[in-house]
Parts: sequence; structure tokens; C-alpha cells
Amino acid sequence: MIDLAAIETERTRIRDTYLSADRPQSSARGLHHMALVSSDVERTVRFYQELLEFPLTEIFENRDYKGSNHFFFDIGNGNLLAFFDFPGLDVGPYAEVLGGLHHIAISVERPTWERLRGKLDAAGVPYQLESDASIYFRDPDGARLELLADPLGEMYGQPVL
Repeated sequence: MIDLAAIETERTRIRDTYLSADRPQSSARGLHHMALVSSDVERTVRFYQELLEFPLTEIFENRDYKGSNHFFFDIGNGNLLAFFDFPGLDVGPYAEVLGGLHHIAISVERPTWERLRGKLDAAGVPYQLESDASIYFRDPDGARLELLADPLGEMYGQPVL
């Protein structure tokens, strides 16, 4: 049984201890790219570029694994979503594990959100509608994605940045 009251108490303690309205500027410039694993390069390109409308920006050989591709998609605001494939290496199916990927949330304008939702429907991609602004679904290799119609820096109308 989960003690929800204890979890809320701990959340409040962490918020009070570490969250500051007067926080310093981050040492980072932004997300350069987040890299996932692809089992099929062309299928991944079709899904992200044709279905989700994230343009492929580059593809080259992975410097760390000969024969492997490293390829990138523009997800807006100067951010990239990248992939590797590892031919000949049995990487196994996607799994949510401690320290692993839970989901990638990508902000899109409301009209784009509506259009992409229609494209997911037309392509038969199952999704979970969490609110009037959030759709969860999986890519061809099982990575969980979220399309958010909320503006960058907001979640469900509340500032998070």
C-alpha cells in the first residue's frame, strides 16, 4: 500500500528545501540532443519525419560503433531528438527501468497538436488522451512520447520554468 500522505509530505519538504523563486541561472545552454535506440532506421525516419513532422537534419556513422547510424530530428526551439541503430547487437526490446527513459514530452502549437492527433488516428497509432492538451503514445520501438499543446515552460496552465 502506498502512503500518499507521506509522499505529499516528502514532496512538500523537498519543494521547501530546494525550490527557490530566487534560483540562479542554469549552467547549461539547453538540450543539445537526447539519443534513443532504433531497430530500423528507415521506419524511424518515416515515423518521426512523415507522421510527426520532425525533419531529419543529419545522418552519419556512429563514431563509437562501426556500421551504426547516428541520426537527428529537429523538434523545435533549437533542440534535437537523436537515434542510434546498432546492427548486429541484440539490444532487446524497449523497457522502462530505473534510470531509464519514461517519456519524452514535446511541445507543439494547438493547431499542430490537433493535426498530429488526426495523423495518429489515420495511421492507427494507439494513444492515451490525458487531458485536452496531452497525448501519450509509443514510437515504433516502444519509446513513450507525449505531445503537449501547453506552451513551453508550462504544464497544465502552471509555470514550470
